[in-house]
Parts: sequence; C-alpha cells; structure tokens
Amino acid sequence: MHTLNWTSRLISRAFRNSFSTLLDSATGATTKGAAKPNSTRSRPRFVSVVCGFAKDNLRHKYKPGKYGEDSWFKASTETADVMGVADGVGGWRSYGIDPGEFSSFLMRTCERLVQCAHFNPQRPVNLLAYSYCELMEQKKPILGSSTACVLILNRETSMVHTANIGDSGFIVVRQGEIVHKSEEQQHYFNTPFQLSLPPPGQHNVLSDSPESADTMSFQVKEGDVILIATDGVFDNVPEDLMLQVLRDVEGERDPVNLQMTANTLALMARTLSLNSEFLSPFAISARRNNIQARGGKPDDITVVLATVAM
Repeated sequence: MHTLNWTSRLISRAFRNSFSTLLDSATGATTKGAAKPNSTRSRPRFVSVVCGFAKDNLRHKYKPGKYGEDSWFKASTETADVMGVADGVGGWRSYGIDPGEFSSFLMRTCERLVQCAHFNPQRPVNLLAYSYCELMEQKKPILGSSTACVLILNRETSMVHTANIGDSGFIVVRQGEIVHKSEEQQHYFNTPFQLSLPPPGQHNVLSDSPESADTMSFQVKEGDVILIATDGVFDNVPEDLMLQVLRDVEGERDPVNLQMTANTLALMARTLSLNSEFLSPFAISARRNNIQARGGKPDDITVVLATVAM
C-alpha cells in the first residue's frame, strides 16, 4: 500500500503538470445542457467534471463525449442534474462493428431526452429504455451492445435515482465512507448484462432489457462525492485506494480542484491497467472464478466525478 500511496501522489503531480489541458472540465466547451442559474440556494446541484482515456490512443482520436468505446453525458434542467456512462462491448470489433457507436448513441440520446417534456427525474430507467428504443428503430441499424449507468439528482427532493446495467457503476462517499454503491450485474465472469442489437441471423447473443437494470434511490447531502465510471476504473483501482482519493474532495465546489482529482483517478486507473505485476480487482475476481490472472486489465477509462452543493 505504501507503493500505491506513492503512485497516487506521483500521478497527481504528473497530471497537474502535463495532462489537465487534454481533459473535459465542468465549464469546458464540450459540456452540454449547463444548468441555468437558480436563485434558490437551498436546492442541491452537481458540480461535475469528466476525465478519461481510450485503451488505444493511436486508434481512437479524441471526440467529445467519448473515450475509445466508452461514452458519457451530462445534462441539467431546472429540476434535475443527470450523468451517465456507457461501455461498448469490445468483442463486436472482430465482426467489423464499431462498439463505440452503440454506446455513443445511447448517451447522446439520453442527453437529448433529458430536455423533453416527458422526462421523469425519478425514472432513469426510462431514459435508457427510450434511448434503446430509438436505437432499435434507426433505419441504418446501429449494431453492437453496451453496458450503461445513469444517475439523476432530483433537485426538488434531494433524491438521487440510479439505473445500472452491467459492470459500469457508481459510488457515493460521505464523511470518508462509501454510503451507496451500485451492484455489478454479470451473467458469468467478465460477461456483464448489456443492451444489444445483433446482426440479423445471430440469435445466440446476450441481450438484456432496460427493465433488468438494477435501480436505487437515496437521499444525498451537501458535500457528498459521487463517482460514476466504466469498468476500466473499477477493474483496476482497489476500492480502498479509490476512497483515499475521493475523500480529499468532499464538499469541494471548485471545478478546477475537482478536475485534478478526476485526472488523478483516471490516470491511476490507466497506470494500473498496464501494470503486469499488480494484483488488480479484475485479477482477484478472475482467481475467484478459478482463472489464474495477474496484472491490470487494459481498457477504456471514463470518470465522471461530482460533488453535491446546496
């Protein structure tokens, strides 16, 4: 753990010096649907930032809302703040299908639907269901599959509502402890629940309905830290190390300081994913399933980090 603590400090310093200009901040040009100023200060809101890496930086050029085959969105209305991530299933690439198109369509459609009249801030599963239905109805099929996690803050009730399909997910930190977190959904090891649209004639493809999403609702408090991320983070960063990083930004309202923490966490995940000697959470899970594994799991990495401000 001393080595990991040293790594955390080194990563933070490196990002402060070299990487921050490459990343999305809460006030950056790629953030859409920014919340309008509200005179009611007692209502909660998210201060949020984003950071990530594509697994293969040479193959994937940076595009707003995407890191490789991962996608994300943030959106706000007068009554809600919404965040989401999706992870395109990489196995489709061997069939000549770009997995990132599926996840990107889901997130872009969720972002748009937040602004529609029928948006329900208590039903994130509806966002996934309507987005999935639109994807299925496209004249040019968007083939592939994706995990997804959507989180909505209802600003009128201070309640957060979540829907998670697969092995992306979220954690909520309060007073130095994890008070809420998503449950990973797996059919079997390294095969998460997923929304799918297979090519015609392929009937043996896993496909879960949006209604199979694991849902949660809970009250949030001022200063809470909320991390929503793809499995490239959770498979590589141990929970106790993640908690050490997130504790430092409880109550943080400055997007710049929050961005530095998101940078640190994303680069930590990236560094550990490429470490062949590190006993990662993914490797530990593999061993529980009688698969001898060691090292990190190279993957796309997406971090959406927020604090609750009143």
